[in-house]
Amino acid sequence: MTPAPQPPPRTASTAPLGRLLAAEVRWVLLRPRTLVMLGLFALIPVVIAIGVVVADGSGGRGLIGATAGNGLVLPVAAMTLALTLLLPLAVAMAAADAIAGETAHGTLRGLLLAPVGRLRLVGMKASGVFVVAVLATGLIAVVGVLAGLVVVGGADGQLVTLSGTTIGLGDALGRVALVAAWTVGQLAAVGAVALAISALTEHPLIVLASVLGGLIVFGVLGAIPALDFLQPYLLTSGWTAGADALRDPLPLGGMGESTLRALGYAVVGGGLTVALMLRRDA
Repeated sequence: MTPAPQPPPRTASTAPLGRLLAAEVRWVLLRPRTLVMLGLFALIPVVIAIGVVVADGSGGRGLIGATAGNGLVLPVAAMTLALTLLLPLAVAMAAADAIAGETAHGTLRGLLLAPVGRLRLVGMKASGVFVVAVLATGLIAVVGVLAGLVVVGGADGQLVTLSGTTIGLGDALGRVALVAAWTVGQLAAVGAVALAISALTEHPLIVLASVLGGLIVFGVLGAIPALDFLQPYLLTSGWTAGADALRDPLPLGGMGESTLRALGYAVVGGGLTVALMLRRDA
């Protein structure tokens, strides 16, 4: 009597990367606090626009003052203001939930045991954080353009630059898109560092506190003249370069330098995240 043939051993199949990324993005966007946060970001340019109109052109100096009667300045001003604190905290919150939050809830262990792969897992989490950065920045830019044209108005749909020249609507929208892309690059660096911190702890609040503390420390160090030699190494030192998009001709030096700096932070943060996840016990 011959023994019954044994079925071939079942091998774990790896889910397609596209499905994993879609699931991660869906999970991030369905969180109530993410939706509330995105709604608040959409309100930022509206609140600024109403404030400028109520002030009746007496907004003072700076970007907010330049917005009066010059609505296409509004999206750049809103993104510049939000980049100082609110946008980085939103990205840090997404990074905290991505790894530390799942560790605290015990769901990360299942992902580590699943046939996903550690590198793919890091890519999933990074994609969720990146989507939050893109959506938050995009909302501010789009709502800022609409609020600037409808609420603030002025300049007949054109942009009066800080240099005193006037550029058309198409060129102005291109500059707003440039600032939005540059802002997302800065947030990607913050997200990479926040993910590395998130991989070190199981407490999401530690990630938020670390990012907030880092922003404060970098701001203090950048404000001390005796420490000017640190400026090239501080991520936040070039975060006012977005206002250069409102000058004519368009200077790209500030945004280019800060982009290279952000790339360095992103590489270091991403490398640390990968190393920590590869060594992490399941």
